[in-house]
Amino acid sequence: MKKVIIATRGSQLALWQAEHIRQRLMAQYAGLEAELLILKTKGDIILDVPLAKVGGKGLFVKEIEDALLSGAADIAVHSMKDVPMVLPEGLTLGAVPEREVCNDLFLSEHFSSLAELPSGAVLGTSSLRRQAQVLAMRPDIKVAMLRGNVETRLRKLKEGQYDAIILARAGVKRLGLGATFQEDLTPPDFLPAVGQGALGVEMREDRQEVRKLLSFLEHEPTRLCVMAERAFLRRLDGGCQVPIAAHAELEGKEIFLEALVAGVDGRRVIRGSRRAPSCAEEAERMGYALAEELLGRGAEDILAELYAGQEG
Repeated sequence: MKKVIIATRGSQLALWQAEHIRQRLMAQYAGLEAELLILKTKGDIILDVPLAKVGGKGLFVKEIEDALLSGAADIAVHSMKDVPMVLPEGLTLGAVPEREVCNDLFLSEHFSSLAELPSGAVLGTSSLRRQAQVLAMRPDIKVAMLRGNVETRLRKLKEGQYDAIILARAGVKRLGLGATFQEDLTPPDFLPAVGQGALGVEMREDRQEVRKLLSFLEHEPTRLCVMAERAFLRRLDGGCQVPIAAHAELEGKEIFLEALVAGVDGRRVIRGSRRAPSCAEEAERMGYALAEELLGRGAEDILAELYAGQEG
């Protein structure tokens, strides 16, 4: 191949991610041309509605996947947490590069940590997962909707619209941004979204020359961990806008997976963890089994209530 067209969203973070892969491709293959095809997705256009009410699955990828299927683009770079659990027929993840830090980050201009927020403080997030975990720790504060790209969210914080916000640490780090006070919210106390911090390079399944081109980007430990997390989420039939969290990491020759399902008010939080040998089949099986366990311990009722509320 002499030229690669990379489909991406137009946010600064999405462009950073696509440009990162573009630079790695050009550094690996002398003479290779690589250009970005910037597309607007439904999630980029609808900014005044909570994501959970727009319909979370595929919200940030459908238009991009259409470009892959039509041949308008060769590959697409996504945040793994935006990639639907089941890819459209004919598409596959050609590479999962090494994961960036995957935890969440508390940011504030006036308060040094989540624990330091005064009672009644307003914390901004668009994520029901973050909302549920925050309210489980601090039921005395108010969580308000916060939409927009990373820069927009930080601007709203600096303008004083919120006392604090929570963002993915990876996105803030990649863009070189921040706030006066920052606190890492880390496992096991605060679990990230499935696939958070990881990138996925999507391609058409029948394009072997593209698969070969991407092979150097693959990081198997990251793929295994993301597979375990995604299997957990897939069994729960949850999109990225549901209070479900999971975090897997390799420990020696094992994968350790911890996860939770929570009510949006944070009053009910069901947690669990499992270990399995570090291979693809066992990673998938473990994620599925942990989901079954949590469903049996009450997660099914929490999710049924949530989905009924979203339909209404």
